[in-house]
Order: sequence, then C-alpha cells, then structure tokens
Amino acid sequence: MVSSKVLQLTNKFIACVLLIILTTMVFETLAFRNVDVYESSMKEQHERWITRHNRMYENEVEKERRYQIYKNNVERIEQWNKNAARNNLSYRLGVNKFADLNEDEFHAVRNGYKRATPRLAKSVRGGVLPSSPSLSPLTYEGLSDVVVPSSMDWREKGAVTRVKDQGQCGRMIMLSKGELVSLSEQQIIDCDERIQHGCKGGYAAQAFSFIQQNNGLVTEAAYPYRGAGGRCRKPTRATTNNNTARIGGYERVPLGDEEALLQAVAKRPVSAAIDASRFEFWFYSSGVYTGPCATELNHEVAIVGYGVSEDGVKYWLVKNSWGESWGEDGYMRMQRDVDEGEEGLCGIALDASYPIAPSSDQIQYYSNLSFRQCVPLTLCCILNLSILIWGIYVI
Repeated sequence: MVSSKVLQLTNKFIACVLLIILTTMVFETLAFRNVDVYESSMKEQHERWITRHNRMYENEVEKERRYQIYKNNVERIEQWNKNAARNNLSYRLGVNKFADLNEDEFHAVRNGYKRATPRLAKSVRGGVLPSSPSLSPLTYEGLSDVVVPSSMDWREKGAVTRVKDQGQCGRMIMLSKGELVSLSEQQIIDCDERIQHGCKGGYAAQAFSFIQQNNGLVTEAAYPYRGAGGRCRKPTRATTNNNTARIGGYERVPLGDEEALLQAVAKRPVSAAIDASRFEFWFYSSGVYTGPCATELNHEVAIVGYGVSEDGVKYWLVKNSWGESWGEDGYMRMQRDVDEGEEGLCGIALDASYPIAPSSDQIQYYSNLSFRQCVPLTLCCILNLSILIWGIYVI
C-alpha cells in the first residue's frame, strides 16, 4: 500500500517536472522567437536608415560593426524617451544621421572648437587692424540701456540663412543685403589654417582677427566650399572689389553673465561656444534641452533668439551646423537662466562674442587701400567658427 502511494507521488512529481520543463521550453522558444523578430525588425530599420542617409560600408564585417553601434544607440534613445515621458522632461531624442557613430568617432568629426592659448587670445582681443595703429582697441559696449523684448527670433526678421551641414569642417557664412548671401568659409579653412586648424576646428575671435588682417572675406560663389582644407587661393582684385565683406572689430560678452548675453542677443545674433559632448545633445530632437552637459567648450553655435516655452521654461534659440535633419529643423532650444553657477547651460555664457561694423576711421583706412566705398549690409555669420557679423560692410 505504501509502495503504491510512493509510486503515485513519484509519478506526480515526474509529471510536474516534465510540465515545468515543457513550459520552460515553450517560453524559451517564444523568447527566442521574439528576439529573432526584434533583431529582424532592427536590421530592417537599419537598412532603411542606410538608404535614407546614403551610407556605404567597406564590407560586411564593417556593416555588422556599424549595425551593432546603431542598435545600441537606438536602444539608448528609446529608453531615454521612456524615462523622459515618465519623469515629464522637457525634450526628446530621435534617431538621426549620427546613429552609427560611437562616442570617440563623434568627438573626432563634430566637436572641433579650439579655445585660444593665452598668447593667441591676447593677440586677437579687441580685434584691431595691426597695420592701422591709429585705430583704438575695441571693448565690450554696455548694453544696459537696451530694451529687451520678452522674446526674439532673428529668423523672423530675415537675418538668418537656412541651416547647412558643414560636416567635419563645420564652417558656414550668411550675409544679408535685402537677401541672404553666403560668404566663403573655405577661404578661412584654407588661408587661416595656422590659427584655425583647417578642418579640425577653430576659435571665433581668431577668425575675426583673420577677417580683419585679410581686409575682408569674399563670397562663397567666389571661393566655393569644399569641406576639406587646401591651398590658399588669393582672390583676384576684381573679385575682392566686388564681393569682400569687412568688419571693424568684435566685442566679447562679459564672461558668465547670462543677463548681458540676453541684452546682446536682443540687439543681434551672437556667437557662443558650448559643451556638445553628451549623447543627449547629439540625438536631441525636440523640446527645451536642459542637459546633461558640462562646461568643457568644444563646439560653436549661433544664438539667434530666445523665448519661453509653453511649459514656462526660458530658452535660448540656438542654430547648429549639423543640417536641417538634426533637432528642430537644425535648431535647438536650450534652457537659459539656469540656477546652478554663472556659466549658463553647457557653458553658453563662457565665451560669447559678436563682430561690429567698421568705424569711420576704419572705413577711411579701407578706402586708402584703393577699394571702392563701403556699402552697408545687415548680417553675416559663420557657424561653428561662429563668426556673427552685424552691421557688416561690403566693399
């Protein structure tokens, strides 16, 4: 009798174990099937991404390596957006053309801002033509009397050209004379390589100095953009006479003063260096960016306005040089008046500047060089070197 009960219990135990094993196998099969479906879907998504962005890989090994980077980035973006929705954060990320780059590769091709050495910073501070000693140095003009509107968008005033993708060189110029005309960023890349590091980044104030010492900058039509450094080509006198834009100097916004920066942007677009080294910045898609970021300046942008979001978050309107597919049609709204420190979010208030129109003495100086009389224009800016020229003159 005991043996019979033991046998029954044994049979039940065996049946239970078999059921567990069978159930586990079913779940594992479904799990593997789900993984296969997910992997297949991700690969299809990658193929569509490759087509959209005209990506070409050297071989299948390289393609698989890029796929794994792409997959990891997409998963991070999706997880971040879930957390952002859960925590009611003010911006979202999106898959863009950088999705198959790892961190080191992105830094190498997109974060090219170079802070000046103390010697170089001193040599270009105040921006005066070296061959015209009678011209006094330029210093920051107090803007406390400027009426600051509640919001500003220089795009609406016709002062900003379309967003370009400047690639690794990251230099773009816009000029306005009733219409917006591009100046030659290639001329800076080729002819100021000692200071501007060719296609390896640059420093805005040094670019201002180059434009002054070069007696101006020609149009992009006269010196087309190639996106790579090359031999400096001297424009002909006819080209220079008809197309050169000149500046009188530049002003620096007081360091660590977002209020002064606000007053400056209320009057004109302003160049600024920021920290753009974080994953969240690279894949920013929409909303008001609130970080995370540090203050290690590595990228140049143009601040072309400011405002307040529907959620009451104050922001800077920032124009980038990574193409219209990045961010909000090439722009980012970046939080302003942050509570922590005086640097501004991502160090936006640490290195901001803008060029100014030539003085009457400088106009006379240019005239003595046998060029035609200046014609006043309204706006020129170079992104990533961030040369913003307000009240510029063309000769």
